[in-house]
Amino acid sequence: MSTTEGLVPEGALDTHGLSRFRDFSREEWSGLRAATALTLSEADLDRLRGINEAVDLDEVADVYLPLSRLLNLYVGATQKLHGASNTFLGQPELKVPYVIGIAGSVAVGKSTTARILQALLARWPDHPKVDLVTTDGFLYPNRVLSARGLMSRKGFPESYDQRRLVDFMAAVKSGEAEVAAPVYSHQSYDIIPGESQMVRRPDIVIVEGLNVLQGELDRAHSSRLFVSDFFDFSIYVDADEADIERWYVERFQTLRDTVFRDERSYFHRFAALTPEEAEATARDIWASINALNLKENILPTRERAHLVLEKGPGHAVHRVRLRKL
Repeated sequence: MSTTEGLVPEGALDTHGLSRFRDFSREEWSGLRAATALTLSEADLDRLRGINEAVDLDEVADVYLPLSRLLNLYVGATQKLHGASNTFLGQPELKVPYVIGIAGSVAVGKSTTARILQALLARWPDHPKVDLVTTDGFLYPNRVLSARGLMSRKGFPESYDQRRLVDFMAAVKSGEAEVAAPVYSHQSYDIIPGESQMVRRPDIVIVEGLNVLQGELDRAHSSRLFVSDFFDFSIYVDADEADIERWYVERFQTLRDTVFRDERSYFHRFAALTPEEAEATARDIWASINALNLKENILPTRERAHLVLEKGPGHAVHRVRLRKL
């Protein structure tokens, strides 16, 4: 589903027929790193890398260091703007986090992107405290999804407690001293009762999830707030659908041999599948749930992002699209 090289993506044109994005090859983007030092080690990257993802230190240097430099500049400029506003209003300095949203399909690697950015941004001296919140915690509990007949729609917009998520974002952006986010377990495939992640006025908050760039198409007739309304910067991790499906199947096979073997896993029943059965099951789940969600809800939000990281078949980013200011 990524854009074919040399073509302008649908929805990326302004009213005069010009592209809203500036395109960079990986080599061109890498040159924007300037003198930014590589602060991650191979051991660091091992902890950040997702299942079956081949991201290496070269990709961190070529893709993520320039991005962290850009974001560092944006954060600094925004902090100065807030300071000027407080001075004008005669108000005391209020620490308001810079919020970055990261969206993309299941299995495209957005969680790894979020973790790498969190690690790199926290190493800049002006904003050492960087929190990462995933929207999985704002899914309705399984009992609610089951009662509403939505278990097979998990990950679709209607499976999230949107009001709670927007209230959380509003509290964070208002500079509240402490805001709680619910926590999700991928092992139990459910919300963990009574457990919370506390966000205490960090310098930066990264919010990662499938549908975080969603917004109202016709805002002239709606005053509803969306999580994307609170973002200062947004990233969409993109790839061709055939590649994402293959990565999903490969990840499913790996989980079948590892995590699914734990009897406490919600998906323990899949551990007994043969490789052939596991592939067929994964492709069926992809086609009936994940591909449908991608086409209906996730991909249409791509052009709302400030930056698009486009991956090739090997999971490596080969092209970057930056929205013009």
